[in-house]
Amino acid sequence: MATTTPAGVRDGSAAHGGHPSDGGAPMTHRQIMEALSGLLLGMFVAILSSTIVSNALPHIIGDLGGGQSAYTWVVTASLLAMTATTPLWGKLSDLFSKKLLVQIALIIYVSGSIVAGLSVNAGMLIACRVVQGVGVGGLSALAQIIMAAMIAPRERGRYSGYLGATFAVATVGGPLLGGVITDTDWLGWRWCFYVGVPFAVIALIVLQKTLKLPVVKREVKVDWAGAFFISAAVSLLLVWVTFAGDKYDWLSWQTAAMVGGSVLLGAVFVYVESKAAEPIIPLRLFRNRTITLASAASLFVGVAMFSGTVFFSQYFQLARGESPTMSGVLTIPMIGGLFISSTVSGQVITKTGRWKAWLVSGGAFVTAGLALLGTMRYDTAYWQLAIYMALMGLGIGMMMQNLVLCTQNQVSPADLGSASSVVTFFRSLGGAVGVSALGAVMANRVTHYVKDGLTELGPKAAGMAQGGGGGGIPDLHKMPAPLRTVMESAYGHGVADVFMYAAPCTLIAFFVTMFIKEVALKSRAAAPAEAPSETAEEQKASAS
Repeated sequence: MATTTPAGVRDGSAAHGGHPSDGGAPMTHRQIMEALSGLLLGMFVAILSSTIVSNALPHIIGDLGGGQSAYTWVVTASLLAMTATTPLWGKLSDLFSKKLLVQIALIIYVSGSIVAGLSVNAGMLIACRVVQGVGVGGLSALAQIIMAAMIAPRERGRYSGYLGATFAVATVGGPLLGGVITDTDWLGWRWCFYVGVPFAVIALIVLQKTLKLPVVKREVKVDWAGAFFISAAVSLLLVWVTFAGDKYDWLSWQTAAMVGGSVLLGAVFVYVESKAAEPIIPLRLFRNRTITLASAASLFVGVAMFSGTVFFSQYFQLARGESPTMSGVLTIPMIGGLFISSTVSGQVITKTGRWKAWLVSGGAFVTAGLALLGTMRYDTAYWQLAIYMALMGLGIGMMMQNLVLCTQNQVSPADLGSASSVVTFFRSLGGAVGVSALGAVMANRVTHYVKDGLTELGPKAAGMAQGGGGGGIPDLHKMPAPLRTVMESAYGHGVADVFMYAAPCTLIAFFVTMFIKEVALKSRAAAPAEAPSETAEEQKASAS
């Protein structure tokens, strides 16, 4: 007799994925892909809209009259909002309809994108990026959670590979498309924010037709106080790392006030969570060693993952004089490595049920790639850069999805959303703090290298500098040849310093993953927390 699967598909045959815990047959591969099609398309739109501005940013910030600080905050604002809201989306997914939430997240993100295209100054653009970050925080958290609700952990590696492949394609397609749009006179950079809207509408329609999950029937208690205090703590920390060393010294009363305030807000958050009926981040989760270590590793992986996409665009455009389009083309080795490793690791994990070797290997690859990138200069041979970027991409692909996978394998259905979003939260936090801190480091280092270069040119060149580090983004094509070389050298060396600083972070992630105890992936998925259990009468009827 055919029974109804948790995704609402009637099918009586056994299959590779899905869970039969509520009496339904497992979902076939085709049914799972139909259910995930809209979700993957939504993720593609969000990631595309995020990465499409990366190669256009030097042009955008120059057009809006911003400097290196504004450049960093355009990226950081989105990461901050994503970081602060990810745990909230995860908790809401344990209380509300996951399908409705992912549609709301997509609408929020598209709304922010449309208004961002109308920006008249850097401040307005940063505010719109906050709105975008709220939406992408939901999409990032919910994609993993919805997959876990439908697919057994053993099979989930395979589908996590598809998610990683989607991430890779959108990551490489975004900068390429953004570069072409920016270089096309009759379009302009504002279309970078508009181009994803039609795809988002399609994603909403596909989600409505294909994604069918059980409806929540629980009393809702959202921990708004927890959401406020964690947002405030993270925001204050990011403000500090952005301006330290520029507006004030690293060792100053401002540093003491901001770091102390962030620690205090964090302590209040922990207290609120310990008393909340439905905490955003259940503190008991951290009694599980795997969750604690995976969260710590994700924090440091986030630094590498987000820094690569942010600072490579500045390197290729400001240190090598490439166009936005070519800047995207030249990062293909990194994205290719990510695509290959995330897809292959997912397939192998599905066959073997073993995942730890991929995490450890990924940590080694990322660390090696970043350390090698730390040696580059503006005139380093591209074939060397391609190898370094490929190593970095291979490592990120091995770690990014699998850290979430090993966490999901350790928790009960009721905590699936919270546990998944915790790992995503720490990855986003690492990215936000990393981009903000490393952006400040780069601004200072570029300024230092520009001064050194001008000194070597002699006193006549002292007044020729424009946009060194903390000023506006320089237009290399309008500079005299000697000064252009100074600027290119400064940005090449400055970006290399950023990667050299990031390498120890991923080395820590490498050591952390070595202590994660491997537990073979389960071959059956847990029943969704929101799925109401059958009554005795329903069970008898089903049996008959």
